[in-house]
Amino acid sequence: MNTATRPAQASAPSRLEHLDSTAITLLVACCMFWGLQQVLAKATLPEVAPLVQASIRVIGASVLLVLWCRIKGIALFEQDGSWWPGLLAGLLFAAEFACIFIGLQFTTASRLTIFLYTSPFWVAACVPLFVHTERLRLQQWLGLACAFAAVVFVLGQGQSGHTLAWGDALALAAGAFWGLTTVAIRATGLTRIAPEKLLFYQLGCSALVLPALSLVRGESWSLNVSVFAWSSLLAQTVVGAFASYLAWMWMLGRYPATRISSFVFLTPLFGLIFGNLWLGESVTVQLLAGLALVAAGIMLVNRKRA
Repeated sequence: MNTATRPAQASAPSRLEHLDSTAITLLVACCMFWGLQQVLAKATLPEVAPLVQASIRVIGASVLLVLWCRIKGIALFEQDGSWWPGLLAGLLFAAEFACIFIGLQFTTASRLTIFLYTSPFWVAACVPLFVHTERLRLQQWLGLACAFAAVVFVLGQGQSGHTLAWGDALALAAGAFWGLTTVAIRATGLTRIAPEKLLFYQLGCSALVLPALSLVRGESWSLNVSVFAWSSLLAQTVVGAFASYLAWMWMLGRYPATRISSFVFLTPLFGLIFGNLWLGESVTVQLLAGLALVAAGIMLVNRKRA
């Protein structure tokens, strides 16, 4: 191995106890774009098939990540015992994005974003099964109840039909896969490796799996598309799949995870706003109630013990 290359081991940066202006700015920017990217993807569907979009995202982000690690001197391919856990996390990550992009064909971006952000509740429910020091407390059970109520409210919205139900099911599955990815990372000790390598496992596996799924579905890979479609793909790749994920992992290593996690409820809010303004998706009482319950649930699940 090149002696000038740093092993992909998790560093120990100085941690801050409170969020500073840098963290708050980055968090709001990330949540805003994460709320926008589902709307971007749905707006691009008439020109670019769902799994083609997802494939371009992860392939482009993988290339950018390799270049980033090359510049920073971070080794990605040394043997450190993380191969099988990393593969598991990567496959779960690929399944999440397959469900997101296919689900956008059948449901609104607003509904999908709310269902997707039930992922923290899967983490709260499953992590104690593998990490026995993290048993659920009463407030976390209340948070899980809020998540269940949110799903009931949104599913009870005045829309019906097999197509919508299929899209909602895929959105819920995406949230579950996202949560299970986090559980796999926590339960298998992947937190000990560098965040760049952890992200590479997820992007790299997806870059192999998603194009194969796209071909199996018979999607067209013709990229003779509009300037808007190319701009959307570029933004989803550079900002969504690369820069925002790197920023998130950097913040997890520097700031309290519970304080950071409490910001994620902003993402469904931005999703509702952008979905309404751009795609004309209706903002109903059920959607707002679901959003409020998801936000309350995330706060309860992530709240520290007194």
